[in-house]
Amino acid sequence: MKASVVRQSGKSVQKGLITLVVAALLATVLLPLTQLFAKAFYDRDGQFVGLSNFLTYFSTPALSQSLTHTLYISIMTTVVAVTLAFLFAYALTRSGIRGKRAFRAVALLPLFAPTMMHGIALTYLFGNQGLVTTGMFGLLPFSWDIDLYGPVGIILAEIVYVFPQAYLILAVSMAFADYQLYEAADTLGAGHWRKFCVVTIPSVKYGIVSACFVCFTLAFTDFGAPKVVGGQYSVLATDVYKQVIGQQNMTMGATVGLLLILPALVAFIVDRIVERKQHAAVTAKSKPYRIKESRLRDTFYFFFCLAVSGFLLLLMATVVLASFIKVWPYELSFGLQHYDFSNVAGEGMGPLWNSILVALITAALGTAVTFVTAYVIEKTQVWKGLRQAGYFLSILPLALPGMVIGLAYIFFFNNPENPFHGLYGTIWILILANVIHFFAVAFITATTALKKLDPEFEMAAESMGISRAKVFWRVTVPVCTPAIVEMAVYFFINSMVTISAVVFLYAADFKLASVSIVSMDDAGDVAPAAAMSVLIVVLNIIARAGAQWIAARISKRAAWTNQEKEQVA
Repeated sequence: MKASVVRQSGKSVQKGLITLVVAALLATVLLPLTQLFAKAFYDRDGQFVGLSNFLTYFSTPALSQSLTHTLYISIMTTVVAVTLAFLFAYALTRSGIRGKRAFRAVALLPLFAPTMMHGIALTYLFGNQGLVTTGMFGLLPFSWDIDLYGPVGIILAEIVYVFPQAYLILAVSMAFADYQLYEAADTLGAGHWRKFCVVTIPSVKYGIVSACFVCFTLAFTDFGAPKVVGGQYSVLATDVYKQVIGQQNMTMGATVGLLLILPALVAFIVDRIVERKQHAAVTAKSKPYRIKESRLRDTFYFFFCLAVSGFLLLLMATVVLASFIKVWPYELSFGLQHYDFSNVAGEGMGPLWNSILVALITAALGTAVTFVTAYVIEKTQVWKGLRQAGYFLSILPLALPGMVIGLAYIFFFNNPENPFHGLYGTIWILILANVIHFFAVAFITATTALKKLDPEFEMAAESMGISRAKVFWRVTVPVCTPAIVEMAVYFFINSMVTISAVVFLYAADFKLASVSIVSMDDAGDVAPAAAMSVLIVVLNIIARAGAQWIAARISKRAAWTNQEKEQVA
């Protein structure tokens, strides 16, 4: 009798939760997008003009040229970044080089930095007064002017930005190789190049496609790098910023925003298809790859990884060095004056504390909301159609550039008729934008962890009259703690470095660190901007290290628990 009552009340709770989850996703994802879409078909006076805004955009050479520029930047970035990432991932998974852990750590460093930081580093190296441009101020017998401000600078900065993402995707793809195919190729007498073309490339082709679309989307929608090193070379992301912030032309900003979302949406759909096929290609019979000895191969890949890692470290070291130099390039003595932000456009240390506060709340709130959402969609047994709708809305933010989310939130939450209008201009609109911006990846992480749990837990609990809430707190959360920690640090780090999602939403008296970097760079305070970037990187590395420490403690505790169980048995 008790089990039956628990089962009935449980289903009522499940229906209420799935309804609440879908309603919340509609209010924070779909309805703002609908407002953005509608705004593009109206003029400044609120009159419906159909496709007039799009015709104006494409008939204005100065505006339409941005689309061509953005496509060029994205294609070049994708080709170079994916090629470098493929070789780097191959070196760390298919060769016997030493120092793999160090190379892997350096490859992931750009993830901890705002994209503006890569542009600032390139400015100090290749700008008008850069170390390479001036030949170390005449100390070297050569100098090299790469004409940084424009497509060259944007492409270089974007390559650094997207390289870690491509490397992670390709490294995972290569980890699932089936060595039996290589053994069969050896038996048939295939050479190294033949095996590479016939076995290696087909086995990782889905990973390559996925990496290409991810890199293309990130480069296509990025705002930070073009803002710092773009010069007069316009791209779609900076166009949106100019239309909305510079000219207060919200309708044209919405028009460009829709253009910005189309390639991202196509990439998202293709990536979903590719991911499903990639999972289907992995079988339980696959044999792990075995690395054979080859001194020539290892020597080549070691120096390749050394060159890539050296360039990434050079960029990081340049920014750190620049943040301590008094007046570049005239007074090269060291000091801490650039870390005093009170006399520059960054407005003191306030933006950094604001960013930390927003990142902490985003990490806590975002992790809780995302995990509960994933649990409700994955574990409830009612209203399958509504759960599928919830899943679609949960992964939809993966296709939304940050600037599109920011624009959509302006139109949706700045409407006085909206019952949530009170959020606009507060810290909570920034937190909500961050949670939605990074929701999809965290949701997929939570869903993956939940799928590993045996559904027998819930079924056994129901048969014994134990509520799902108790199972959730006593079983689900403890087992999924490593994934929850990863989600929290993911929200924190990305909230610290993001600029595109919040650049339209922050209040004048509540500026964030990433926004202050843009303000300082615009005002010519490049060294303080470098200093703020360094502080963000340090904080993010500390957060990452803390997450790894917590994960290690959890693994050790789990190992001890298993040992105790075996001893008792």
